[in-house]
Amino acid sequence: MIEFFPSKSIAEREEKPVFAILIPTWNNLPYLQFCVSSILKNSRYKHQIIIHVNDGSDGTKKWVEEQHLCHSWSDQNVGVCYAFNAAASLAKTDYLLLLDDDNYLLPDWDYYIHKEIEELGHPYYAISATKIEYKKTLNTCVIASHDFGKTLEDFKEDDLLEHYKTIEKADWYGSSWYPMAIHRSVWDIVGGLSIEYSPGMYSDPDFMMKLWHAGVRYFKGLGQSRSYHFMSKSVSRIKKNNGRKQFLLKWRMSNSAFRRYYLKMGEPFEGPITDQPTIPALKRLKDRIKLFFTI
Repeated sequence: MIEFFPSKSIAEREEKPVFAILIPTWNNLPYLQFCVSSILKNSRYKHQIIIHVNDGSDGTKKWVEEQHLCHSWSDQNVGVCYAFNAAASLAKTDYLLLLDDDNYLLPDWDYYIHKEIEELGHPYYAISATKIEYKKTLNTCVIASHDFGKTLEDFKEDDLLEHYKTIEKADWYGSSWYPMAIHRSVWDIVGGLSIEYSPGMYSDPDFMMKLWHAGVRYFKGLGQSRSYHFMSKSVSRIKKNNGRKQFLLKWRMSNSAFRRYYLKMGEPFEGPITDQPTIPALKRLKDRIKLFFTI
């Protein structure tokens, strides 16, 4: 069961926020506190911060209540799909920002996303900030490797703030990664995140596919809007769902095909996707074989 607690803060009720920032958390209090602190410290605009507290027995629930933050709560970990959906139900602005609690948002992150949305002039978009990570992975959408700390204890905040702008990163195709901005009307059209993916593996590409079917073609990562990512401090603790298999069965194509040929993930951004995606015959055959053996 999920309970809901709208903010009792007079100041928050009177402010007109730009983004409703949705943050799921699961007994990860130090990182959540640092994440919220970065929002308050490095944002150009005022925002509504909404936390979904999974369990919260480490002191998270008490801290969120003491800060008078708008939040929802479940007595156990219900995963990110339920968490984001619950938090979104408390939003009082049309601009939603999905954010993991192990991110440190960098100065003016919100200015660049808001500017992009205002210039776009329609709600059919998914716009992500660019994450800086301390180690290189296969993800071409992030800035890596730039080690400003693997944990809060060795985080070099001053060094990061001094140098992050000097690291070049062009805008890129794909979005999908959090922090990610979505218009509330489109969120409602597709029904938020799909709870069958709980606790959450592959819920993000599934969400992108639902946006695609709803007509969204503006999937963009902004090189100037940035966060520092401490890299999955909660994911290692959960029992993962087989999201790869679920995506294949649901959409009749692999996640890798969708990311590469539909979203053009990580390629330099050149505008809305207008061409019809074409999956090579060999890749289609491989996906069909995977689907056959999966079924």
